[in-house]
Amino acid sequence: MKLLMIYTEHFAYQPAVKTLENEPDCTQGDRIDAALIGFIHAEACDEEDLGRVETRLIKNLKWGARKNDTRCIVLHSFSHLAETKASADFTRELLNRAEQRLRSAGYEVRQTPFGYFLDLDLKAPGRSSARIFASF
Repeated sequence: MKLLMIYTEHFAYQPAVKTLENEPDCTQGDRIDAALIGFIHAEACDEEDLGRVETRLIKNLKWGARKNDTRCIVLHSFSHLAETKASADFTRELLNRAEQRLRSAGYEVRQTPFGYFLDLDLKAPGRSSARIFASF
């Protein structure tokens, strides 16, 4: 698992190119203010232990949110941080389970559309806690 967390003063996206035909069509974008964006890359080896990877992901996202004093987390599948990647089904399940657990812990959670390249617009402050990378 590779996780790039960026705290943003604002984050906006618009679906641009659909990459997974089995995913529902999506044309609606969104804008979120004061959020931690988790750019999440599930690797092929992560499929061996979903529970372990999910727990580590949740712990890192909560930690990053606390460091940036926010209760808003955006989960974004971003398979550009490592050479191998997990299957789409595994990654979708991981993101859905992470969303449920974070919501039950009192976080506002959103997911970007799965299976799309997105046009992104973000503004991140220039401090070290606004950019955190984890590999596990």
